[in-house]
Amino acid sequence: MDEKNWQDLPAGDWIAQGLKDLVQGLKTVPSLLVSIGAPKLKRKGISVAHTISQPELELYALLKKQNPDAAHSRYNALLGRLVSFEHSIKCEK
Repeated sequence: MDEKNWQDLPAGDWIAQGLKDLVQGLKTVPSLLVSIGAPKLKRKGISVAHTISQPELELYALLKKQNPDAAHSRYNALLGRLVSFEHSIKCEK
């Protein structure tokens, strides 16, 4: 699936941004999300060149730093978006 078509999928914009951030070596919410999903994304034909070690822990720590009271719910919501993207690209193939 071409990256241009991702904009119509749930979290497609986050995945595209995360891939760009990883290439630049940035540790951002999108790059951590892509790192978490990298094994499945790779199996679905998406090239993930680099990943961040322990992305789950890093993502939670970043979210906690941004807003401690909302970290848990935001973490779960982000993982839900990742799963929605993974399911959507499965349906598109």
